[in-house]
Amino acid sequence: MGFSVRLAMAQHNELGHKGEATAVTYLESKGHRILEKNWRLHGYEIDIITTCGGYIVFVEVKTRTSDQWGDPESFVGRQRMRRMIQGAHQYLLRERIDLPARFDIIAILWKGDRCELEHIEEAFMAF
Repeated sequence: MGFSVRLAMAQHNELGHKGEATAVTYLESKGHRILEKNWRLHGYEIDIITTCGGYIVFVEVKTRTSDQWGDPESFVGRQRMRRMIQGAHQYLLRERIDLPARFDIIAILWKGDRCELEHIEEAFMAF
């Protein structure tokens, strides 16, 4: 039992890393300059931080292999949004960045060796 749990976690982590790498490639192709990947500070975590079009963009990546339980983006709840906003505030203060912030979600659905990617710009606002 313990082995299968570890194996499932390893597969979940691999899927997450694969999704984030795909998101980075996509964002770069759209003119984003990647500043950070998997940024962490005091319990805050932001998957990708970029600059693009005069904005600093904080990106949450959600990757799934099935939409059986809903679209990947539907798994970004209010608590996650609040933690991203708080983390973004800390990042902006620490790095002394004075750009307008935007919060995006990249939803990735892997189907075998292909994926569907949806980029939701301004997915939510700081509240």
